Order: sequence, then structure tokens, then C-alpha cells
Amino acid sequence: MLETSARLLRLLSLLQGRRDWSGAALAERLEVSERTVRRDVDRLRDLGYPVHASRGTDGGYRLGAGAAMPPLLLDDDEAVAVAVGLRTAAGGTVAGIEETSVRALAKLEQVLPARLRHRVNALQSFTVPVPPDRSGHTVDPGVLTLLAAACRDAERVRFDYRGHDGSATIRSVEPHRLVSWGRRWYLVAWDVDRQDWRTFRVDRIAPRTPTGPRFAPRPGPPGGAAEHVARGVSAAGWRHHARVVVHAPADVVAERINPAVGVVEAVDAHRCVLETGADSITTLAVYLGMLDVDFEVTSPPELVSYLRTLSDRYARAT
Repeated sequence: MLETSARLLRLLSLLQGRRDWSGAALAERLEVSERTVRRDVDRLRDLGYPVHASRGTDGGYRLGAGAAMPPLLLDDDEAVAVAVGLRTAAGGTVAGIEETSVRALAKLEQVLPARLRHRVNALQSFTVPVPPDRSGHTVDPGVLTLLAAACRDAERVRFDYRGHDGSATIRSVEPHRLVSWGRRWYLVAWDVDRQDWRTFRVDRIAPRTPTGPRFAPRPGPPGGAAEHVARGVSAAGWRHHARVVVHAPADVVAERINPAVGVVEAVDAHRCVLETGADSITTLAVYLGMLDVDFEVTSPPELVSYLRTLSDRYARAT
């Protein structure tokens, strides 16, 4: 009986961790026969868990939504991650979620084992957040969860999108990943009409429901979703742009800059290209000087001229 109960808990944990499971995959993970899996699924149904089954080559099992939320099974690291995430959410980057985050956190901490509660409290007590230098744009939690589910389930999404210039368009996309950067959220998705990867600010998205048909997930943008957002968002906010050849390995340069400052691409083992920019030529020149390595700049002309002025100024200073 104890062995069966432990297996049921393990089965429930697997069903909660992924949308769809084949009977063969569950049997392999649980190290039992597919017949035993079917019996265990029936036991879960008797306990009130809505486990749906489908037949055929694409058949399998899926844990559905019931009348009430069933208990969640979390391992130690997952429980700590959820608790820390709820405490962070209570600080408020998602509109209206602060109070509900506090309530959920209170329920979770009530049942946390002492060893995990100490880990969460230590992390919270000795972590000091830096207030943002400007107010962030909060997002609707409903929009955020809808997009996250569409990414997970590989379902197309259509939405009204408001551009930075106020223009409105209707977009149809294959969502890939959500990226949190500072106090803003971005959706990285394959734009069906434009046939290319695009980045969308979530606070400017108004989804049209229901979501669209399923699609076959494609490999993400080069460098990954976070780098795609960093490249697009940074470039969009710069007034002056520069492509600089830096005489240092790409990993060395990448360690010295913030992703918001620029994107680094290796040329060979000893050189790389830095695509960067700033609101002013003066700031751009300062960034380059702080790299503390040799570099070559051919454009823009204003930057070349200003670097020569700085060179003369430093020469006179010594």
C-alpha cells in the first residue's frame, strides 16, 4: 500500500509538470507497466483528479482542470522558488497581483518545512532590492498567464498591439518565450505575417481570445530569447549607434558590459564586434573607454571626431 501511494504521488507530480504524457513515457518514468499506469490513473480519478485520456498514436494522459484546484506537489527547490517568486511579486510589477501574492505566500509558508522556511527567510533577509530609477509599466496578470500558456501549449495568439509611436496593428504570432527585463515584460514570438522573430511589450498587448490552432515549435531566435530582447530593445532606445571592432576576446568584452549597453559577436579568438549605442556621443565615448582595451571606430563620424577630441585632451593633460 505504501509503495502504491508513493507511486500515485509520483504520477501526480509528473502529470502536473507537463501538459501531455504518453502511457509509455509514464510507465518508463515510474518503472512499471502501462497496465499499472492505467490502474493508477483510475485511482487518481477516484480521488477527484480529472485525468483525461485519449487513444491513438498521439494518445496519452493529461491532467485537466477540476472544480477546485488540487494539491500541488513541489520538491524542495521548487517550493523555495515559488516562495521567493511570490515575495518578489508582492513588490508589484504585475498589476493587481500584490495582495493575492501575499495571501498565497502566507498559505505556502504555513506548510513549508522548517529547513525550507529558513532558506527562504535567509534569502529575503539578506537581499536588498534597488528601487527602479523610473516607474515601470505594470501588466495585466491575465494577459501574462494567457501568453505563458500559449508558449507552453504551442498555440497561436492574435492580439491588438500598440506601438511606441501609438500606432495600432493586429498581429498573429507563434509565441516562444516571455522575458522579464527590469520592471517590464516582453514576448518573443514568430510573427506569422512578417515571417520573422519579433519582440512585443506585454503591457501593449490586448489578446483576442480564444487562442488559435496548435503549431510545431521552431528553434528560437539566434542567441536565445533574452539576447533577442536585449538586442532589439537596446537598439530601439538609442539615438546614436556604433559598430566597433574590439581587440579582445568576445567573452572578455561580454563580462565588462551590461546586456542593455550592447551585443557582442566574436570575429576570431582575439577580436570581436560590439554593437552599441547611447543617447549622446559623449556617453558612447565613455562606454568605449571603460572597456580598457584597444578598439577601432569608423562610424558614426560624430563619434570618430569626438574620440579625436578626447585623445587631444588627454594628451594635453599629460
